[in-house]
Formats: sequence, C-alpha cells, structure tokens
Amino acid sequence: MSVDAGLSSQYVSALLMLAACGAHPVRVVLRGDAIGARGYIDLTVAAMRRFGGVVEAEGGSAWVVQPGGYRAAELHVEPDASAATYLWAAEALTGGAIDLGVAAGDFTQPDAAAYPLIRDFRHLPPVIDGSQMQDAVPTLAAVAAFGAAPVRFTGIGNLRVKECDRVHAMATELSRLSPGLAVEDGDDLVVTPAPREGFRAARIETYGDHRIAMSMALAGLMVPGVTILDPGCVAKTYPDYWRDLGRLGVEMRAEG
Repeated sequence: MSVDAGLSSQYVSALLMLAACGAHPVRVVLRGDAIGARGYIDLTVAAMRRFGGVVEAEGGSAWVVQPGGYRAAELHVEPDASAATYLWAAEALTGGAIDLGVAAGDFTQPDAAAYPLIRDFRHLPPVIDGSQMQDAVPTLAAVAAFGAAPVRFTGIGNLRVKECDRVHAMATELSRLSPGLAVEDGDDLVVTPAPREGFRAARIETYGDHRIAMSMALAGLMVPGVTILDPGCVAKTYPDYWRDLGRLGVEMRAEG
C-alpha cells in the first residue's frame, strides 16, 4: 500500500504498527516528495523492532512488515521532547538553570534538534527549516522574537492543519506584543525582533491550542502584562505546565 506522508508521518506510523498484526506481509510505500517529520517514522520502526516486530527497510521510502505481532519487552520511555522545549526556552530566556533529569543530548525525538537553537536564541540562523521538528516551531518563534536578527521559518506548511493554523496564530499573537513582530509569507513565518521598549502588554488568544498557549507564555517571561486566554488547553499534553512554571518562580495569577 502507498501513503502520502506529506501531511503527517502519523499515518505512516499507524499503518506500520498495524501491519505487524496482519496475516500476510505488508509493503508500505511513501508517496510524494515531502515527508512530514520523517524522524518519527524511524522512531516507530525502532519501537516495533524492540517489541519483536519484523520490519525491513527498502531504501528510504518503503518498508516490508512481516506478520507475527509483538511480544512484551522492557522499554525506557524518554520524556516528551516537544514539552521539554518550553522549559529549555524558559531557561534560556531567563538565564536560569533547569534540571529535567535527562540531558538534551540524550533525547532521540526529532524536536530535540531545537535545543541548540534555543540555547543560542539571540543568534539564530536567518533561515530555520522546521519540517522535521514541527512541534518545536512555536517555541522557536517565541524565543526568536527576543533575538538579534530576523528569522524565517520554512517547511512548516503542515502547521496550518494542526489544532489550529499555527503559522497564522503565531504571527497574529506575537504581533499583539509588538506590531509586525511576526508575519506570514506564504507558508513561512518571519519573526523580526523588536527593541525591548517596542513590546507591550497583551491578551493572547490560544485558539484552544496547547502549543500556542505554552509558547506565548514564554513571551510573558520577557514582557510584563501578558495574559493567556483559555490556559486550560495545555491539558492535552502538559497539564502541569502552569504549576511547573510557578515552581520555577514565575509569578502568575488567575483571572475570572
């Protein structure tokens, strides 16, 4: 069977995992040139093999999965790298130190590639390809607002079909803090840092999207008076986010 992975690698991962439980070998072939978050397909194959699945790669765009199912095995599950980006960013923006219990270099998830960029957020490259670390792009966009030079995020068209249109959301909400701080250019997001005096307090729409809420909260570490609307949407992936920020010394208060 063939599948277009341009929109999301999750379709490919689902087919691969299910194929091992069938009665006959299944060949899964990627269709199209664009592969969203390819690293997560590799993680899926590695996990299948760890649990006894037999998967044979054919080049870089096809796999043959043998029937036979899975067997029980012990597996160390590393923390969520996408969630870790918010704490890495909080650490970098404030100049603090946060011990997550796992070194950034020990993560195998693609979003961990954002770590060195976050650490050097004041000197980001002019162009960042976010195609293989899509969930980290809102975090990177938030810290880019406090860097030294404009940054263009490319390869992020898929962010338009997440919980919300994240390209539009980040452009809109960052610009509430300073007009023109972020703009859409096709499917790219361009963030142009503003001087400190150019920022202002703002009420931030989250569109019910946990990543918009958590990323824009990072801006609140740098800009006084930021209000995050619908903060409860973070429960989807990080229900203790606000509690953890409070434990780190961030001053917050609930409205309403």
